Parts: sequence; structure tokens; C-alpha cells
Amino acid sequence: MAEYKKPRMIAEIGCNHKGEMEIAKEMIKMAAIYCKVDIVKFQKRCVKELLTPEQYNAPHPNPMFAYGKTYGEHREYLEFDVEQHVQLKAWCEEFGVTYSTSVWDLTSAKEIAELKPELIKIPSACNNHTELLTWLCEHYEGEIHVSLGMTTHEEEEALVKLFEQKGRAKDVVLYVCTSGYPVPFEDVCLLEINRVREAYGDRVKEIGFSGHHLGIAVDIAAYTLGASTLERHYTLDRTWKGTDHAASLEPEGVRKLKRDLEATYRALHAKSQEILPIEAVQREKLKYRKH
Repeated sequence: MAEYKKPRMIAEIGCNHKGEMEIAKEMIKMAAIYCKVDIVKFQKRCVKELLTPEQYNAPHPNPMFAYGKTYGEHREYLEFDVEQHVQLKAWCEEFGVTYSTSVWDLTSAKEIAELKPELIKIPSACNNHTELLTWLCEHYEGEIHVSLGMTTHEEEEALVKLFEQKGRAKDVVLYVCTSGYPVPFEDVCLLEINRVREAYGDRVKEIGFSGHHLGIAVDIAAYTLGASTLERHYTLDRTWKGTDHAASLEPEGVRKLKRDLEATYRALHAKSQEILPIEAVQREKLKYRKH
């Protein structure tokens, strides 16, 4: 393929802060200074807009992970309000990392757009929310990142056409993604990157990869296939209470992945000449000469 873009790595904090601002601050600082990621990402929901009354009042499907008596109360507990997101963005700026957020509903999109982040993410669950997508196209000027988990090819095409009709397709990053937590390797389906890149690579800004698998080897393969923005869930402790922690990387894993992505980027090009300068010395010393 053509010249590789420098990889961007997103550490998705999501709700792994457990609803505590001090944990969120520590996660931002660790991701920025120790892991050296490019972007950290949170999530924003207006819970009562997103859930029906029945869903709100139902028990959490996994009670051991619940932070409230009902699923709605659980979700409310993990939410940060707009002023808290203002503080999160300020901490990101303090520690030198880009702030971003996934928005799950129209109210949240309007609230986060007011903060003017460099990018806003649409999760797989909402990539068919036409009203939400249209509002962002018309009122938000930054990059719009969209995950393609649990999405048909027909829905993908409709999604990209909407952005094209609104004149915003070149601000869009499409993520290949399998929606599962965690995802076994056989369900990662990395070659979807080839399909999505061939179908949309010249229609959108960039192709990304959002992984929910274990380990860090798959992400390097995703980058070599053409996904230049890579997103992984991130936690300080995989044993913490909550459904996302087990499918997340701890700081050491995030740091190693960022390091390996940078190394792969530096290595992914052809030789500039037949015998490189580093080889010339070895050639003089080692190359067989007929006597």
C-alpha cells in the first residue's frame, strides 16, 4: 500500500474511572506521561434519553458489576456531568494529551460539542442514529470518528453517504470493530480492514481499528493493514469492578503497544538504496569474495 500514516493511539478510559474524578485524573496522567498515547477518550450519556423506562428500572444484567440498584442508576453513577468534562479536558491539556469523548445520544453530542474537542466518537451502537449524525455534521467542526461494530454493509454505505451528502466525509475516521468484551482472536476479523479500506479509503479521512481482544499483537497487524488510528480500552486494574476492565489494557500494556506502533511505523518502508550504509560496513567485512 501507499506510504503509512504515523499511527495515532487512543486509550479509551470510557467508564473505567468508576465514577471517580481522582481516578480519571490519574488515568489521564498515566496515559499521557507513562504510556505516551496521543488521545484519551471518555464516554457521555444522557441516561434517561438513552434508556426506556423499562431499561432504566431493570436490574443490571451482571449484578456483581452494578454500581446501582437498577441499570439506570448504575449508568447514572458512572456519568460525569458537563462541568466535570470541562475539568477532564483541562487535565488532558495540562498533561499534554488530546481529550475526546464518545457520545451516545443527541443531548450528549450537543453538550460535548460545546467543549470543541478535536474529535468526537460515535460508538457502534449509535452509528445508525441519523439525527445524531446529522446534528454533528451541521454543528461540530472537528473529526467525527465512527465504529462499525455490529453493522451491515448496507448500513455502512448509508452512513458514509450521509457524511458525503453533508460535505463532511473527509472529516470521518471509520473504525473496523467487533462488538464483544473481550473478543476471541478468531472474531477479530482483521481482514475487514482491507475490505473497509478498499470500499471507503478514498471517501473518508482515515481508517481506524477499535480492538476489544487480549494482548497487543493484533493491533500491530491492524496498523500494517492500513488502520492508522488504533483504540484500546484502558484501565489501571483489570480486576476492578465493571464489565469493561477485563477487555482493557493496563498501563504497561498500553505503553508497550504505543512503543511497538512507533517502532513499526519507523520500519514500514522499502530500502532507499540496494546496499544501505549500515550494510556497507558489514559487506566489506563479511561478504564472500572469490579468491
